[in-house]
Amino acid sequence: MRPQDILLPTAAGLCCKPGAFHIDPVRPVERAVITHGHSDHARAGHGAVLATQETLDMMRLRYGENFAGSTQAIRYGEEIRLGDVTVKFHPAGHVLGSAQVAVTAKDTCVVASGDYKDAPDLTCTPFELVPCDVFITEATFGLPVFRHGDASDEVKKLLASVALFPERAHLVGAYSLGKAQRVIALLRAAGYDAPIYLHGAMETITHYYQSRGIELGELRPAKGVKKAALAGTITLAPPSATSDLWTRRFPDPVTAFASGWMRVRARARQRGVELPLVISDHADWDGLTATIAATGAGEIWVTHGQEDALVHWCQSKGLKARPLDLVGYGDEEESETPIQGEAEA
Repeated sequence: MRPQDILLPTAAGLCCKPGAFHIDPVRPVERAVITHGHSDHARAGHGAVLATQETLDMMRLRYGENFAGSTQAIRYGEEIRLGDVTVKFHPAGHVLGSAQVAVTAKDTCVVASGDYKDAPDLTCTPFELVPCDVFITEATFGLPVFRHGDASDEVKKLLASVALFPERAHLVGAYSLGKAQRVIALLRAAGYDAPIYLHGAMETITHYYQSRGIELGELRPAKGVKKAALAGTITLAPPSATSDLWTRRFPDPVTAFASGWMRVRARARQRGVELPLVISDHADWDGLTATIAATGAGEIWVTHGQEDALVHWCQSKGLKARPLDLVGYGDEEESETPIQGEAEA
């Protein structure tokens, strides 16, 4: 069977006609298969949703109990049949519950990887390499300039700044699903055992991570804490909060931002970030190219990101490659949906 007969880009997203479902559709559909809980991939309003339990829980937290007509949880490694295809979920290493979706029809396997990273992360199941005929890869950081390095080294920079400026508060901008919890886990792994403070928008998902057995140490709400008491502390907040009036409750705050985009210094300056931290939940250029090569896929489809450079690299290695030009996916920060009833910290 031809790969395009299994999965095909449509206005609603990747469509599997023989299985009668869409993967990460950008508009309501009858049946959706969801790779992970970020709101540019996981939207409300579908008739039926198939995803990992963690992703279903994230959607429920964000959109309420009735976010879909019906839901079905699938475990990593579990294979189910949908119409004329089989579907199997594999860890993507992006955030808690994130998955690659392997769709097989007859003797052809297409893997839709969603967002993924091959770097270690204590807060989610590690990325699993899935041999396939066609690999659909993201390209968020699909340029050679993006080499993220070791995230633990970036956390050491944060801790050095805390030690250098004990009279100042440190505010770390981080996406509320995945990035914030990873930064906390990295701080704990580096030996930082003081309480870590949370903006109100961080609390629900971070507590959910803890309920799933992710050890994050003592966490406290930043709301209601006296300004002087926050000197020398670390607070996690949505990136947008680090540049608004909310920061005035902190003593002479040092603003940091944990993102792969902090590799580009102009972006840090543009956002007024004093302490850029290159910590990403996406694969960097080396991770993307190494993963593509290791899958053994003869054909690569590239989506949402720097598609042209990665397509060119694939073609230079003798692989058949093309951009999918899917729309509706982007930076988690810009598409994050607040948890229902969340309070400001």
